Amino acid sequence: MNTTLKRAAALCSALTLTLLSGAASATNGYFTHGVGTESKGMAGTGIGSDGASGPIIAASNPALAVFSEDGWEVGLSVFSPRRSYDAGSSLAQGQGGAFTVGEGSFDSSSEWFPIPYIAKNFRLGEELVINTAFYGRGGMNTDWKDSSASATSLACDPTGQQVVTGPGPFCAGDAGVDLSQAFLAVSFAGKAGDNFAWGVGPVFAFQMFEATGVASFTPFTKTFAQSIVTGGGPVPADNLSNNSSDTSTGFGFAGGIWWAMGDYISAGLSYHSEMSMSEFDDYADLFAEAGGFDIPASTMFGISFQGTNAVRVNIDVEHTQFSDVASIGNPMANLLACPTAGLGGADLESCLGGKRGGGFGWDDMTTYKLGVEWTHNDSRVWRFGYSYGEQPISGDDVLFNVLAPGVMEQHFTVGMSQRGSDGGAWNFSLMYAPSNSVTGVSLFDPTQEIEIEMSQFEFEVSYLW
Repeated sequence: MNTTLKRAAALCSALTLTLLSGAASATNGYFTHGVGTESKGMAGTGIGSDGASGPIIAASNPALAVFSEDGWEVGLSVFSPRRSYDAGSSLAQGQGGAFTVGEGSFDSSSEWFPIPYIAKNFRLGEELVINTAFYGRGGMNTDWKDSSASATSLACDPTGQQVVTGPGPFCAGDAGVDLSQAFLAVSFAGKAGDNFAWGVGPVFAFQMFEATGVASFTPFTKTFAQSIVTGGGPVPADNLSNNSSDTSTGFGFAGGIWWAMGDYISAGLSYHSEMSMSEFDDYADLFAEAGGFDIPASTMFGISFQGTNAVRVNIDVEHTQFSDVASIGNPMANLLACPTAGLGGADLESCLGGKRGGGFGWDDMTTYKLGVEWTHNDSRVWRFGYSYGEQPISGDDVLFNVLAPGVMEQHFTVGMSQRGSDGGAWNFSLMYAPSNSVTGVSLFDPTQEIEIEMSQFEFEVSYLW
């Protein structure tokens, strides 16, 4: 097989694997702690560094494509999130309109996920580059299949006539969500003198989503409430749960700059716009704005210090605007204003699927990162990193976030690169995020507390040639 065919096969394999993998990459919210093996080894830092790196660095800051090595870079991570929820005792037990989650501790299945990427630099001249990168950066997965999980409520009775107990955390069978996101970024980057670089380009996105076991929320949907308000009979919410995978496409843009502030210090700034995505029509009764699920904007700033010829220190800050996306940022409490919530509300747009429909209630998230790179010799580089960001979930929203427990706050990372005599380089990174949890009172049963918890680790390997 000639070189061109090998490269084409590698590209096709990476694209296929990205689209088929469940990218359960909830680390900073539901985004990964970095993109690319070298950056991940330093806790996702490097926005302001002009150090040698692979072309995937342009996915973080497009301006850095002018400093990255030409050629191809292909990577694959094995990501393992460990998720659980603990439901406490209840005085209501589903009575008085309460929705009580069955008491006990439960673990999500599906704990291993492959996440690939591929990137390539096409140099147009000494100071101009076109960079392409295809990668997974966001996603969320939970899979609650424990046969002892249950919930008790009027909502568990399809006729709504009596309080019954049904299987699954929401009494509608095995529950969970599976959100995968893949990105294709095309960046045009250049230099303006020795001290300034820039990069900009479009980013295209593809999403897949599936939700199961949430049919019990039918009374809180706009479809159902509207049928009651207009005097008709109850109408089922067909686009709420168990509709297999639906897809969504959209686009945005990314731009970045780099500038040298002195002989040993440089800085970088990049911005990834909110991405306008088509609706998940098969889940129009679940997500706000009739199935809307745009991808939030993020801003990254970094400073890089070249301490000696062998040591570089990166300090980065990343801010993600989760609250700007209605389906992510709207608090679950909005559902209480839905006409069929039984509390005298009259706002149809606060029901699931409405413009103000209750969501996961995520706040914006700011993450602070520290990375160190040590060049041991001409062929080996070691990397270390740590990051911290306050998780985005309020205790008031724990019930819905059983489906999306993105509660990680700390990440510890280590990485290494080994360059061969042929010029190619192997890169490795390892990430560990210690367990973190959020506890709050269930919105639909004020006598019950629920705790959601997660820990995770990831191993990634890539090759640059």
